[in-house]
Amino acid sequence: MSTPSLPPSSPPATPSRSRLIRVGWLAGLPALLLIAAAAAYLGLSRVTAHLEQQASAIAASTGEGQPEPWLRVTVSGRDLTAAGEAPEASQREAVVARLAAIEGVRRFTDRTGVIEEVSPFVWSVERPAAGRVEANGSRPAEVGAFELAQRLKPALPRDATLSDHARAARGAPRDFPDAAAFAVERLQDLTTGAVATLNDTVISIRGEAASVAAYDALRTALASPPQGYTLGTVEITPPVVADFRFGVARRADGSLELTGHVASESAREEIRAAAAQAAEGAAIDDRLRDARGLPQGVDGPALARFVFRLAGLLHEGRVAFEGAAVSVEGNALDAGAVTEVETLMRDARPAGVAAGRVALTARPIVPYVLRIRRNADSVTVSGHLPDQASREALLARLNPRFFRESIQDRTRLANGAPAGLAAALAAAIDPLSTLASGELTITGTELRLTGTSLYPESAARLGRTVPRAMPPGWNATVSVASDEAPAATAESGACGQRLAARTAGHPLRFAPGSTALAPEFYPVLDAVAALARACPGERIEVVGHLDPAGAKPEAQADPVADEAAKEAAPKPAKPETKKDAKSGKASKGKAETKEAAKPESKPEPKPEKTEAERAEAGADLARARALAVVDYLQKAGVPLERAAAPTGVAPLSDRQGIGLNLRS
Repeated sequence: MSTPSLPPSSPPATPSRSRLIRVGWLAGLPALLLIAAAAAYLGLSRVTAHLEQQASAIAASTGEGQPEPWLRVTVSGRDLTAAGEAPEASQREAVVARLAAIEGVRRFTDRTGVIEEVSPFVWSVERPAAGRVEANGSRPAEVGAFELAQRLKPALPRDATLSDHARAARGAPRDFPDAAAFAVERLQDLTTGAVATLNDTVISIRGEAASVAAYDALRTALASPPQGYTLGTVEITPPVVADFRFGVARRADGSLELTGHVASESAREEIRAAAAQAAEGAAIDDRLRDARGLPQGVDGPALARFVFRLAGLLHEGRVAFEGAAVSVEGNALDAGAVTEVETLMRDARPAGVAAGRVALTARPIVPYVLRIRRNADSVTVSGHLPDQASREALLARLNPRFFRESIQDRTRLANGAPAGLAAALAAAIDPLSTLASGELTITGTELRLTGTSLYPESAARLGRTVPRAMPPGWNATVSVASDEAPAATAESGACGQRLAARTAGHPLRFAPGSTALAPEFYPVLDAVAALARACPGERIEVVGHLDPAGAKPEAQADPVADEAAKEAAPKPAKPETKKDAKSGKASKGKAETKEAAKPESKPEPKPEKTEAERAEAGADLARARALAVVDYLQKAGVPLERAAAPTGVAPLSDRQGIGLNLRS
């Protein structure tokens, strides 16, 4: 019997062989992992594609009867996120249930809502970065998100995209897309961080302008908001410029031109107010552009005041702030103004402002200009006068005639005044004092009086009297208007009421001892004369008034009139002289006599008047005053037989003043 043979036994493993086996397993493991990952990825991709297909079909179904599907679904692997606003709660619940039931969904996030009525309807856009615009708040449910985005796309800043985080809602105002596009378009001219908001029909904008040109474009665009919408809060900061400038140029006609930059609207208002004061009634050409960038440490208002102070010393020229320095050039008002400019530039510059170039000349003053302007509460005198005596004489004449107003003297002294200047002033200041507001301008030998009179009769009278009162070689132009129409013919009863209204609050009181009409009488008497012409059946009776007890006659000095008289009066001839035949020395003529050499005898004191004599003198003075008023009324056009000072009527007291009454 044979014995079965056994297979040969394996040779014992060696260390090198074991290492080869391990290396083979390690080399194949990555391949196995790649195969597993690929299988998982392909499987997940198929699941994701399946979820996207199912979700897209559900989202598309929500567009039936709507501007566009209201449901938006995002798929990430096996996770779903739903957003949007359903027209009704039942539709939302149905859609959410369908999404949650999709096979293969691991996590479902519901961010949907239901469209609601909101009030106020608020929508805003912000520019957080140069290339992005974000919308928030509420957008109209009647306009789909895609359609609104398409409407806004042309208005977006260049290379910017829109991120719409707004929620659909009801209650939007009419033409909302147009207003939204208007708001978005304004962001083109603003830097990052700008915000535009629609609150119902009110558009508000906040931000910083990107440039000077952009700021100007914004101001132009905001002047015409969409129809049906208004502007709310607009807070647009001017841009910052590297070359901040400010300049004032005075033209030959006295007008001012403002150039350069202004940091805010409030600063512009302050500058224009200062310019109006410096221009003294002349035109102002505002060419300032809004911008910031004033050097650090420079006080803007102080700089503006300094510039206008320098400009006030120019007849024609320019003051400019550029490169942190102020320069002045042009023709100064006079030789003294050149020194004043140099002193101001040396001692009065604001902190942080350097002294620039000063190039001034002082030409002869042609034409010679003097201006007196009367406002509601002040009288401003500017221009030139020949000397200090002329200035003091002019102020002495103005003070009593404008005692209610403050008088601001800005005159300068310079040669070149035309002959007859004092006489022309004497003839025109009184008419100026009768106006409610006005201006007296002397340019060479041309005088112009403009303004507004309380009564049309005064305006007409000044047009006749002022030109006739001018000294030889002078011309006068009067342009005085009145807001009140000439009185029409009135009934007898209404005439008395009108007279009381015209004279109420305007008592006519003569200076003690005087029968001369004061300038403030003229407007009242002109109105009374016009009333008399409108009431042909009435007769005006004038009663004079007495002086206060113990009053002394006032000396009515008029320095300007005295100076005018000196100009007009012939110069006194030199006294005749003759040589003594014996001595050969010159001796005075007959003007000096022995009788003149005698000592003057003291006048004998006059006896005091009795009470009756004083009363008679007072009555005579009162009647003389009444006759002076009657004479003026007759010159103003009242017929002789309808204005009189009746005899036998007791004079009125000083407190009552002149009495004016109508008699049928």
